[in-house]
Amino acid sequence: MLKVILTDKLNEKAVKILENAGFEVNVAWDLPKDELPKIIHEYDAVIVRGATKMRGILLEKAVNLKVIGRAGVGLDNIDLETTMQRGIKVVNTPAATTNSVAELALTMILSSTRDVVKGTCEIKAHPESFKSMKKELFSREIDGKTLGLIGTGRIGTSLAVKCKALGMNAIGYDKFAPENPVIDMKGSMEEILQNADYISLHLPLTDETKNMIGKDQFKLLKPGTVLVNCARGGIVNELEAVEALDSGQLGYYCTDVFEKEPPDADNPLLKHENVIISPHIGAQTKEGNMRASVQAAERVIEALKEL
Repeated sequence: MLKVILTDKLNEKAVKILENAGFEVNVAWDLPKDELPKIIHEYDAVIVRGATKMRGILLEKAVNLKVIGRAGVGLDNIDLETTMQRGIKVVNTPAATTNSVAELALTMILSSTRDVVKGTCEIKAHPESFKSMKKELFSREIDGKTLGLIGTGRIGTSLAVKCKALGMNAIGYDKFAPENPVIDMKGSMEEILQNADYISLHLPLTDETKNMIGKDQFKLLKPGTVLVNCARGGIVNELEAVEALDSGQLGYYCTDVFEKEPPDADNPLLKHENVIISPHIGAQTKEGNMRASVQAAERVIEALKEL
């Protein structure tokens, strides 16, 4: 009987699907990660989310591993070069959490527009400021504004559909997908930076995208532009983002990700009042987790049956 270990929290439906398919399943998502190298050699397949890093000593000890299932999109927690060399098949679920991430990006857009986070924090700390904050938080609407998407794949397109339903315009740039049925595609990233009121990033972190958004790019923005990053930390130069916030060129930086996670306590983004933060929860919804879990289990079953 082939053995599968689940090292990160998945929906229970995934366990049942694997067991019904005839596999022995070890639900080990509560096991400390430093214990995994001691037992990983026993398994033919592993299903992970983002917390388990399938590289280094863990991958080295996985001598019988045939398939890695990633319940989610990004594969940056997996050593793809080594898995390719060893013939380990890697499968993921690119569409499972599309809506979850797109909804978080929309939440960031709306929160920055109406200063909801700033109002909540101030009034909780100083209830007597209720009336004065009402005057201070004189914000705007998103209706009629332009959303600029850098990366127009599944998540970017889903966000565009939602924002257009709320009255926004959607323009986009994608080096690998120059056409999109719902987005007005532009020929360069610079056009997005210059013309958008809100910019949302939907890119993987690669050598090419590392620090893609920095000082030179911030100079192109309309003053007060909102930048949303629910993609990967490292795409935005964090120190230069602070400079753009201080100058007013960047109105808000809304981020779900940091270059280093967790961020250092002295990271200046943590202190800036015009920064909205969530702790890398883009895919963390009940519905998204269920879809990712089920699809990962199904894809691992298919991969093992092909052996």
